[in-house]
Amino acid sequence: MLYIDTSGDWLGAALHQVKITNYKPVEGPICFISRKIKPAEARYGTSQMECLCLVRALEKLNYFLEGCAFEVITDCTTVQSLLNMKTPKNQIIRWQIAIQEYYSQR
Repeated sequence: MLYIDTSGDWLGAALHQVKITNYKPVEGPICFISRKIKPAEARYGTSQMECLCLVRALEKLNYFLEGCAFEVITDCTTVQSLLNMKTPKNQIIRWQIAIQEYYSQR
């Protein structure tokens, strides 16, 4: 499971794994990443920030995620619609390509 979130001036992600202990699924952390937002990114809206966070998390955690099925968890429900826009802006197009390239590896 890949949790992503933005808060104020920061992007963050947490990668967790689920393992079975005593016949019950137990979730545990593998890795945490974060970084401060750049001045140009500070103008992004909430949905754009969450998309940026997802793209950066996929780039940084590719070593762990490559070849694995995983679920992305976010508190921003509009991320999916932003990534599925019919006529997106250039930045969104680049993010869509980055995510599609990542998923085409599977």
